[in-house]
Amino acid sequence: MKAPLHETLLDQTLREAVQDKATVSAEGRSLGRLTHGVSVRFLKTHTDERGTVTELYDPRWGFHPEPLVFSYTFTIRPGVVKGWNLHRRHEDRYAILQGRMALVLFDPRPDSPTCGEVCRIVLSEHERCLVNVPINVWHADHNIGSSDVVIVNFPTIQYDHAAPDKWRLPLDTPLIPYRFPEGTTGG
Repeated sequence: MKAPLHETLLDQTLREAVQDKATVSAEGRSLGRLTHGVSVRFLKTHTDERGTVTELYDPRWGFHPEPLVFSYTFTIRPGVVKGWNLHRRHEDRYAILQGRMALVLFDPRPDSPTCGEVCRIVLSEHERCLVNVPINVWHADHNIGSSDVVIVNFPTIQYDHAAPDKWRLPLDTPLIPYRFPEGTTGG
């Protein structure tokens, strides 16, 4: 189909363009809907001439009803995705120490108000937070930065070496309506 002669190049390109949707309010709050059962608590980093300190977890915050029983740290190389993973018996509770990571969640729980929805939360060393991943929610951790991501996890149960509470799907599964960028590696 040929464009009319009076139509400008601007008109032609705008006809094919898609306008961005708002992602944050005027106050800077995210307009995206969190997966049902997910909580985010921003962590304050205190800085002085000697360096920084960030409190990662304090039960007095009331962030999560389950006690702190186990913790570990893990890293992800730039461009790599760890996932898709799901836990049947425990929740993950992440705090990022270094880097930038997209935590991508997919909710398959039939009784959840966010069933069938994808939620993407960016975690960064520049605005640290504590975030939980509910039981039976698929999640993938994608390093979207240029250096290793370092995460501390405070899962709600200790790791069971004899029967790990981890279920996996391939990154390109057709069962989850989310695609990682070309060239992304992981599993």
